[in-house]
Amino acid sequence: MSNIAVVGVGSVGAAFAAALESDGRHRVLLCGRKDLNGSVVVETENGSRRRLEGPYFPSPDSFTDRVDWVVLAVKTYQVGGTASWLKVLCESPTKVVVLQNGIEHKIHVEPLVNGAPVLPGIIWSPAERIDSTHVRVRQRLRISVPQGVIGDEFVDLFRDADAQVSTADDFHSAAWRKLCINAVAGIMAVMGARAGIFESAAMCDLALRLAEECAEVGRADGAKISQMFPQQVVSELRGMPPDMGTSILFDRMSGQPLEWDARNAVVQRLGRSYGIPTPVSDVIAPMLEGISTIGVCALGVPGPA
Repeated sequence: MSNIAVVGVGSVGAAFAAALESDGRHRVLLCGRKDLNGSVVVETENGSRRRLEGPYFPSPDSFTDRVDWVVLAVKTYQVGGTASWLKVLCESPTKVVVLQNGIEHKIHVEPLVNGAPVLPGIIWSPAERIDSTHVRVRQRLRISVPQGVIGDEFVDLFRDADAQVSTADDFHSAAWRKLCINAVAGIMAVMGARAGIFESAAMCDLALRLAEECAEVGRADGAKISQMFPQQVVSELRGMPPDMGTSILFDRMSGQPLEWDARNAVVQRLGRSYGIPTPVSDVIAPMLEGISTIGVCALGVPGPA
């Protein structure tokens, strides 16, 4: 049995914890700012519900357990605020898995984990926080991590879990492909609308141009991204249920800060470093930053009943 601390019990953290608890072989320790003991329910894609068992720890001061794994599932802009947790949790031979958007997992986290190995992870399944105690996962939980010994050990944690966890032999390319999807999804946050917005030909054209420039920057950064991938991104968005959303939209809906830097501005930054123009990102990223900075009130965008 492994002791696994999940830091951040938001939509991703709750979905991850529920999958681990479904395995039945591990002790899952839930770490966050609130004592949500026994109150968080995760609804899966087939409508079944699982109440997280905990235990919950609202403060690192109350934590005395040694853990085998730390799973960091906070937003990229919240990483600094987890330093006190990571200082307590990360002791040899603890391993740290970072489940976040973007391609800079290690850059942000490695300075905070006392030398523990850091394994970046990609979440491919949309999860939405309906309220403070209810998370809805719209597809079966799917996670990718880099190939290697630690990646294989992480996959084994889910051997009997309700999740699809796998290693990627070219994680860098996989992370860039996910970033292309996330960058384009920023259009939903700018417009304050769910996936139904991509029924518009004009929105699809904008999405294609954004995906193309993201892919070009990714290739310059060493990622293998096919010429057809941007069109595949747009086709995937058009094929989504109209009420499907994305985490950056959900954050805008609830008046929360946005991950504009990790999902969109990073394309600008790296594009400049490689001498690649990013005209669409040059508009989208500042708009998302502005929305995040001024704290736009919750939109109340209608969703599924």
